[in-house]
Amino acid sequence: MNFPAELRYTKSHEWVRRSGDKLIVGITDYAQHEISDVVFIELPHVGQQVEQGKGISIVESVKAAFDIYAPVSGTVKAINTTLESDPAIVNQDPYGKGWFFELTSSKPSEFESLLTRDQYESMIRQSAAG
Repeated sequence: MNFPAELRYTKSHEWVRRSGDKLIVGITDYAQHEISDVVFIELPHVGQQVEQGKGISIVESVKAAFDIYAPVSGTVKAINTTLESDPAIVNQDPYGKGWFFELTSSKPSEFESLLTRDQYESMIRQSAAG
């Protein structure tokens, strides 16, 4: 599995890429693999206020529905509308074209509290070991 080093991660399997004051959010390669065939994504609304750790989006697969959580508190500035018509992009390119939404953070320190790649990989290994 692929976990880019420049990203930060959450325990609930979201990734965050910081680009200036923007935070781009999606789900990890591990998450899309576990979810399997994504068939529908409910995205948040532009302008929506979000709170770290609270549900913001829903991903549905052929298996079940899964909540996507806000990795940081802030305001939704953009959504990836391509996912509405082609949600399978998440399975094909979770770190690129499969991004979900863009936030501006109201609490910048929350980004620093997210997991590094090494911490995220360690968490996955521990959960797999049972």
